[in-house]
Amino acid sequence: MRCRWCGGEVPKGARYCPWCGRARTAEASGGRRRVVITGLGAVTPLGLSVEETWQRILRGESGIQRIERFDPSDLPVQIAGEVRGFVLGDWVDAKTARQMAMFSQYALEAAGQAWRDAGLDSGAIDPARAAVVIGTGAGGMATILETHELAQRRGLLRISPHFMTIFPHNMPAYHLAQAFRFLGPSLTVSTACATGAQAIGEAAEMIRNGAADIALAGGTEYCVFPLFIASFAVQRAASTWNDRPEEASRPFDAERHGFVVGEGAGIVVLEALEHAQARGARIYAELLGYASSNDGYHPIAPDPEGSGAARAIRAALADACVGPEDVDYINAHAASTPLGDRAETQAIKAVFGERAYRIPISSTKSMIGHLMGAAGAVESIVTILSIRDAIVHPTRNYRYPDPECDLDYVPEGPRRHTIRVALKNSFGLGGQNCCLVFAAWDGARGPEQSEPSSLRLE
Repeated sequence: MRCRWCGGEVPKGARYCPWCGRARTAEASGGRRRVVITGLGAVTPLGLSVEETWQRILRGESGIQRIERFDPSDLPVQIAGEVRGFVLGDWVDAKTARQMAMFSQYALEAAGQAWRDAGLDSGAIDPARAAVVIGTGAGGMATILETHELAQRRGLLRISPHFMTIFPHNMPAYHLAQAFRFLGPSLTVSTACATGAQAIGEAAEMIRNGAADIALAGGTEYCVFPLFIASFAVQRAASTWNDRPEEASRPFDAERHGFVVGEGAGIVVLEALEHAQARGARIYAELLGYASSNDGYHPIAPDPEGSGAARAIRAALADACVGPEDVDYINAHAASTPLGDRAETQAIKAVFGERAYRIPISSTKSMIGHLMGAAGAVESIVTILSIRDAIVHPTRNYRYPDPECDLDYVPEGPRRHTIRVALKNSFGLGGQNCCLVFAAWDGARGPEQSEPSSLRLE
């Protein structure tokens, strides 16, 4: 058996590699199968594809603008990270598309991109061994509201006969299963803002434990509509910098005063390592660890000490069989809320100690807003691309340091940085915490000897 880190030969039964000392043998991980990422797809406020979104993130651009979908003038919150110019690809026929809510359409488009990116359009897989794990927070809430308004105007019996198969949270999973013939295990996840990351983690568990060989996993959200925006406005949780929308999301900054609602979808293809290798798939990264926890503190506010988040981080690192000293980058949850950013900083310090000050940390939400149930999935894709390209993207709008948020948040611009192991944090309402650990992939040599690729700035 070879060590996945250094490629050295590990004696049978050994728990640790004698060459590099890391616990990355099959015995150390309980004999579970290794899971790799082979396809990426995204629909975001910065672009309708992964690479468009990624390039604009590296340039530090913002996808946050005044809301165009409806007139927000009567609301104190008038800005959002809205998906613009969306057109569903030819994954389904026009009739089927008309019977899909937008959150399902976003998921289908992102999944189609990931499916094609993984090379699955040119090769057969076993449908019964192909899983779908998709998450959403709001689901078809917009469809429910639109249908209720229609019923009020025209009568209950004038609603669409397809209503009951449009709005449920599990409909994206159905549409992906139907379109791509992923007919094995199916699961819908809804854990607030941790949803997208947790869907990826749960899919990885299915593969690790032998229930599936391959999975489409991630999150989707269509939530820029009046009731959703108003719900956070009355909580005073969302930013009201309506005259400066591009500056409104400012994670860790002393002037932050609320998050910005965003929407979109992020889907990845996960595979058992041997399955990916057997079909000659390109591998982006390896998913080493996954864990979740709950603060049990307050339905909205996080534990101010970050205790629950710290538990999830420690558990994810333990699941990955790596230590705090191995982490090279953190893609933070960092929603731009006064309490949340402070609590996350406390959690990072609690786990990493003095080393926390030497790990680059960035917030993708500073540019696209908070994509709610899709946030953790889209940000996982960004983390994977950071590993691939050896680049840490900047945290936009970090200008005025907060003494309680004093780590390295990469404020000035993209930074070249070799990343062997990355941590992705996703935290949500109801005290939900989820952490994923990704590692660079370089074939048999493992992430320890991977080389950074060129800076991908256009």
